[in-house]
Amino acid sequence: MIRRRIGTTALEVTEISFGGAAIGGLYRACPREPAMETLQTAWDGGLRYFDTAPFYGFGLSERRTGDFLREKPRSSYVLSTKVGRLFRPVPEDQVPDHSYVDPLPFALDYDYSYDGIMRSVDFSYARLGLNKIDILYVHDIGTYTHGVEATKIHFPQLMDGGLKALEELKSSGTISAYGLGVNEVQICLDVLRRAPLDCILLASRYSLLDRSAEAELLPLCRERQTSLIIGGVFNSGILATGPVHGAHFDYLPASKDILDRVGAMEKIAAEGGYPLAAAAFQFPLHEPVVASVLTGTAKPANLTRNLELLDIEVPPAEFAKYDPYTIVQQLG
Repeated sequence: MIRRRIGTTALEVTEISFGGAAIGGLYRACPREPAMETLQTAWDGGLRYFDTAPFYGFGLSERRTGDFLREKPRSSYVLSTKVGRLFRPVPEDQVPDHSYVDPLPFALDYDYSYDGIMRSVDFSYARLGLNKIDILYVHDIGTYTHGVEATKIHFPQLMDGGLKALEELKSSGTISAYGLGVNEVQICLDVLRRAPLDCILLASRYSLLDRSAEAELLPLCRERQTSLIIGGVFNSGILATGPVHGAHFDYLPASKDILDRVGAMEKIAAEGGYPLAAAAFQFPLHEPVVASVLTGTAKPANLTRNLELLDIEVPPAEFAKYDPYTIVQQLG
């Protein structure tokens, strides 16, 4: 599989990568066996970049990812995880509901400070059971997750201490790169205008449908030589299912406007002789600043189906036909 470089670092990642939220039980339970089978399917499909996070199943995804990768040659893959949340053990009846089914018995506290980042890395190493993390992302900083008032606390924590911790970790060779892992464009602009970042994992804001990153963030990333890793290419599913009853966009039932836009997109794809999902999956890879597209699932068959979308020819000229139906969200 083709590899692309992360920023100005020596790291190279496969242009399709595996996202570990689903194997942590996002929205539905994921027993260990199918989780490990899905990771093996990713490996067999040529994926060599694996992303996880402490938040995914409250440590469950990190444990499973580490168990799978432990027997692989360390130089053969790239691993990323995230910082910004610290976990403490609680009784089972006090485990908070963050849409993970059967997570490990912990509650979380947000901490983007210098000490919080350092503690988070130590905990991740213990859960992973590995001795090297390649990339650290600051997870879910910004108003999309925290709202305005809490962001007034968390953002200065990151800028005054958290970024110093990440730079120290990179300078010492503990990690090779760092950036943000978020669902909104504005916080990327706010941080990148003040500090260098190697990469940004951006979910749902640079897709065939949602072009929120296009106007300002993409040019700034090019200028700063910051790579993008794109998640959520199906915008919560609607670009894979089409505008069917119950289709979701941005984690919620799709509005009539979104259904109409995707309906028009589906007609373009049908006239071009390819599925809309193939255009959605391939779209971000036509942007040079994009290093990888994440695909996350807990079912081997779904992962195989997504990888097969790469083999479907979508002529480059087709993508301009979708421009009249795109949206730009203002989140945060």
